[in-house]
Amino acid sequence: KVPVWDLIDNRAVYEYFAPGEKDRLKASVKVYEGLGIDLCRGITLPPSEGDEGKLSRAGEFGYAVEGQTVWLAERPYKKLEDIKGYRCYIPSREEVMDGWVPEMRRWIETFAPKVMFVPGCGVGLDAARHAIGFELFTYAIYDMPDEIDRILTEHMEASRRYSEAMAECRLSPLAFTWDDIAFKSGTMYSPRWLRENWLPRLQYIIEPLKKAGIKVIFHSDGNLLEIVDDLISVGVDGLNPLEQLAGMDLELLKSRWGDKLILVGGIDCSQLLPLGTPEEIREKVKWALKVAAPGGGFFIGSSSEIVPSTPLENVLTFYETIKEFGKYPINL
Repeated sequence: KVPVWDLIDNRAVYEYFAPGEKDRLKASVKVYEGLGIDLCRGITLPPSEGDEGKLSRAGEFGYAVEGQTVWLAERPYKKLEDIKGYRCYIPSREEVMDGWVPEMRRWIETFAPKVMFVPGCGVGLDAARHAIGFELFTYAIYDMPDEIDRILTEHMEASRRYSEAMAECRLSPLAFTWDDIAFKSGTMYSPRWLRENWLPRLQYIIEPLKKAGIKVIFHSDGNLLEIVDDLISVGVDGLNPLEQLAGMDLELLKSRWGDKLILVGGIDCSQLLPLGTPEEIREKVKWALKVAAPGGGFFIGSSSEIVPSTPLENVLTFYETIKEFGKYPINL
């Protein structure tokens, strides 16, 4: 069968498969098994409608629930000078091995044998930009490059601790890493800047995984076509989530890089799944399987996650169609 990879961030789906379950891990296992998902990169317990508008704080950061999603609403960084106080905590090897690794093992063992939970760590650019704020971070790239270099290096060293642990403990044959670095029209930052400042850090983070023979799946929304070859050159084995509306066309990706990359995702989650008809979803799933599944190397799933606004009927149609037609040999 064609493997199914996804992340579910939809309260209606959780209430359908795991009604009343408060433990997010147990609830997630019921959801992913119920939908027939084979691999996942995270777990959630989406806010309910009653949580809408709620505010919470974690240190100097404020979070708000809007659209059944938790958003970062308040940051302590108001001007460029403020980011000199930004620090990324770098855990010790003991903290990672004694705390994070056992937790990841618990998740992996709880999901098994029907679902593979894929552990991972971010590269750091996305986390730093999100914490600082897009506009201020963008100014800082040009006006305070040394501070940005320091910040990204701190994130890199923190992530390296996790990748080393994943490699040493052989937690999974797959690992997941991420940074949202692209808009629908192309990369957020010039390919040159990414090659000089970001790709070497990505390579450093995943180096232990590659040496251990672990395949690395990289996630970024948007159009990555300008740097796909660069990602391959630093060791990326798979690309997710393949945002079709951003030009990440499955046929193009399969023809140009299908022998070098695992293609992961590909079904639009921003318009098709929440707004399309069940028949439109069925036809798009059949098309994706037809163009990307032959020869293997394709994990079908949404183009990021099943968002809160996706109707339950559409979610069920999506995965039922995959189950019906996603069997080798593909005959569509």
